[in-house]
Amino acid sequence: MLTPVEIVKELDKYIIGQDEAKRAVAIALRNRYRRQKLPPELRDEVAPRNIIMIGPTGVGKTEIARRLARLAQAPFLKVEASKFTEVGYVGRDVESMIRDLTDISVNMLKAEKTKEVEEKGKILAEERLLDLLLPPGGKSPDGNERERLNATREKLRKKLRSGEIDKRIVEIELKDRMFPTVEIFSTAGIEELGVNFQEVFGKMLPERMKRRKVSVDEARRLLAQEEVQKLVDMDEVVKEAIEKVENSGIVFLDELDKIAGREGGAGPDVSREGVQRDILPIVEGTQVPTRYGMVRTYHVLFIAAGAFHVSKPSDLIPELQGRFPIRVELNSLSAKDFEKILLQPQNALTKQYVALLRTEGIKIEFRKDAVKEIASMAYAVNQQMEDIGARRLHTIMEKLLEEISFKAPDVPEKIVIDGKYVMKKLDKVIKDVDLSRYIL
Repeated sequence: MLTPVEIVKELDKYIIGQDEAKRAVAIALRNRYRRQKLPPELRDEVAPRNIIMIGPTGVGKTEIARRLARLAQAPFLKVEASKFTEVGYVGRDVESMIRDLTDISVNMLKAEKTKEVEEKGKILAEERLLDLLLPPGGKSPDGNERERLNATREKLRKKLRSGEIDKRIVEIELKDRMFPTVEIFSTAGIEELGVNFQEVFGKMLPERMKRRKVSVDEARRLLAQEEVQKLVDMDEVVKEAIEKVENSGIVFLDELDKIAGREGGAGPDVSREGVQRDILPIVEGTQVPTRYGMVRTYHVLFIAAGAFHVSKPSDLIPELQGRFPIRVELNSLSAKDFEKILLQPQNALTKQYVALLRTEGIKIEFRKDAVKEIASMAYAVNQQMEDIGARRLHTIMEKLLEEISFKAPDVPEKIVIDGKYVMKKLDKVIKDVDLSRYIL
């Protein structure tokens, strides 16, 4: 498990600045590891230190949470608080976030277990395929006959592995995974019902098989998939997935400021405090019914975020405020920050465009003065209009390289983008405020 210093170093590879927020999430993640080391009687008493990130859009709030979850190899869900409504209104139930997080965890664990048994599945599929290509005779073979059959089987195995017979057509028998369609009339979504209909019908109805004529290559792939499915113990996967959600799950609750208004206003405000009250037990710790069983949320880490331009964290109901003890403010990005964002991260925009156009045989080179000009333009547009942070770089880069992307690959093999090129392409748009309002 990484130390907080190492976690921040990893986050620095993708996110520029915002050191305070990085430190807060690094400590929160490390505390989970520390909690696992505690004796059982104390372990359950240690609650996660939930975080509220305050800052304008496009400054790295979501990216910090997403990268953190990837580092921890933990189930991660990003959800907008504004999509939930108070019980009794039309909209999503807040408990659905835990059901979705559990689904993500099950899929993660299933993929891990599948990878572990992949090689064994391929070996079993190969044996099934050899049985199809060389069916055993009716009588029990004697010693010489068995030896001859084994030799023939090994020759066939070599041809199979070398790809010599990949195009040969064989008929295989597979489990029919289709199940009867059921129409459900309900005001709740299907996820609210918490029932795995495929599993239910699988137990009620006899197993059906279907025959297919496919190439040897395709048969190997289909049979390997079926054998892997047999080898994965889904009961164990579900058990581990629930445990992972309960102890390592991370929910990123975006747009918290949109539900921060108190009752007493006009229009939709009537449900905002209700949504907060519905979210409260989930964050405090409760048991949520899912299709896989009950999931406890006592140790799920909640990272909330919002711009909080109009409302403030203090506008949340006191009980919910108390469940988010750590608050960090993320800074607006400067022109210097934009320069670093364009060049330094491993997934920097300039690197992305260079790689994309290289696939067409075009070599793009960004000069330093071009990067500086793009950064200053992004900063200027953010100042003139809505501040959308680093997302402004996407719109400017797309407009800058629009012609090259459109005409590729019928453009020169090497294109140098310098400050003059940037000014030529974007100066008119930047200076015309009305035009940039619609284009950038």
